[in-house]
Amino acid sequence: MIHVIINPAAGQNTPVLAILNSVFQPAGIPWRVSITQQAGDAQKQAQAAAQEGVDVVAVYGGDGTVVEAASGLLDADTPLAVLPGGTANVVAQELGIPLDLAAACQLAAAPQRHVRKIDMGTVNDDYFLLRVGMGTEAKIIQGADRELKNQLGFLAYVWAAAQSLSAVETATYHITIDDREFTVEGITCAVINSGNMGVGNLRISPTIQIDDGLLDVVVIKNANLAALAEIIGNVTGLAETAAGILEQWQIEKSLQRWTGKKISVRAEPVQAIQFDGELLETSEIRCRILPGAVNIVTPADAQS
Repeated sequence: MIHVIINPAAGQNTPVLAILNSVFQPAGIPWRVSITQQAGDAQKQAQAAAQEGVDVVAVYGGDGTVVEAASGLLDADTPLAVLPGGTANVVAQELGIPLDLAAACQLAAAPQRHVRKIDMGTVNDDYFLLRVGMGTEAKIIQGADRELKNQLGFLAYVWAAAQSLSAVETATYHITIDDREFTVEGITCAVINSGNMGVGNLRISPTIQIDDGLLDVVVIKNANLAALAEIIGNVTGLAETAAGILEQWQIEKSLQRWTGKKISVRAEPVQAIQFDGELLETSEIRCRILPGAVNIVTPADAQS
């Protein structure tokens, strides 16, 4: 039995039920659906389905819905199948899951499923799979609201990023990492579980892994506007120079990075904060890593 959680706000005009049926029915797999209506529903529905003993919980929606469903399966044996239906689908890209819905369904329906244990992070009273961002990154998320994403899709983030270039602000970050304290100035600070940026498989660093039992803390110290503008160009289809841009940032020492298991960050002045595409109303973040907390159905040949 596959229990599918569907976020009806995702996918725009995708015929979700027809595609699910076209894969599961010929395979002889029983399946059922539940619909989310408000925040927290995916977590509750995933938890209830696991307790009932379904074989797989599948989730159709964006990264925020995926994180909710995953949090309902913490420390459960029931695997989660990700059916990409959002704007960015970074979790799917990180794990090598097909972005095509029918192909992702076939992965969930495979008789011999490959299951990978991945880490999850907590931020205050919430969970995340990707990262928590303060400053410029959060302002981009803030600028790409639901109406704009419905109109432009992923280009909504391009538009929001372009707007943010004209108002880059510097803050002082007070950071504690496993009882070590740092103070550094920058334009954005991120606590990272997955290094995938969701653009052409571009990664912040190849050494940041979603199953290494650690969180990475990255501060971009200053605004290299030319590089930021080029990254916006990469989003629209010119990703071949992106790796060179990140290398240039590191050579110029515009980026500082640490690792740890328990992180707290406070910014002066207070900045916008996002976690996996959702905004967080707080002045300080407190994060910790939950190693190997969730089982995810992935392709057998997906890179770790």
